[in-house]
Amino acid sequence: MAMDREDERLLAELLRGQRWGALATAAADGPLASMVAYVAEPGCSGLLLHLSRLAAHTRNLRADPRASLVIGAPDGGEGDPQTLPRVTLSGTVEIVERDAVDYATARERYLQRLPGAEPRFGFGDFGLFRLRPREARYVGGFGRAWTLGPETLARLCQGGA
Repeated sequence: MAMDREDERLLAELLRGQRWGALATAAADGPLASMVAYVAEPGCSGLLLHLSRLAAHTRNLRADPRASLVIGAPDGGEGDPQTLPRVTLSGTVEIVERDAVDYATARERYLQRLPGAEPRFGFGDFGLFRLRPREARYVGGFGRAWTLGPETLARLCQGGA
């Protein structure tokens, strides 16, 4: 069954409209989930994360770059929260080095969406990272779930954040 237009719209809104998600990483002693800010790049080809190298999730990513980012619709405290749209993006995380060709563009995109992060770009322990999704698992509510590849994700996320 193909995803309907309403779920396509809800998925695009989640990816482009939210700024906060749960980042899951693999630690030596088990999984770790941390709340992080993110910014979607055009077509959701990458999701930018500005992380402290002192944080456990960043140490985990440096040892094993596989990660997932879960983004969900806000819970207004009404109805069944299991019917809220959500998406899990799974892939690998890479460092966007300060001398990389695309660093300035990525930094500018991040700060356009999250201008309050500007001071942290001056902190020596913070760095810019990019989650490259290889798969997205979207759940639009009970009985409405799809697994999407990068091409479908790109089509639904046209234009980035």
